[in-house]
Amino acid sequence: MPDSPYPEGRWISMVRLGPKSQIVIPKEVRELFGIGPGDVLLLMADRERGIALVDPSEYAEVIDKTLGPPPRRPGDA
Repeated sequence: MPDSPYPEGRWISMVRLGPKSQIVIPKEVRELFGIGPGDVLLLMADRERGIALVDPSEYAEVIDKTLGPPPRRPGDA
């Protein structure tokens, strides 16, 4: 993104909750992280530290240790 006013790999933006309390991730951020419709993000929230959306694969080991492995769904091999 050569037109970005921010250092490479960074972006800041205000977002507004819509009528269904949803937010839109700005196009520039979606492009920066290569995310699109149907992708899954992990939402982490802490009242004092805020909200973060991250790639769940980066935290799979921590999630498994904390919550145990995900339950198997019918049809899973």
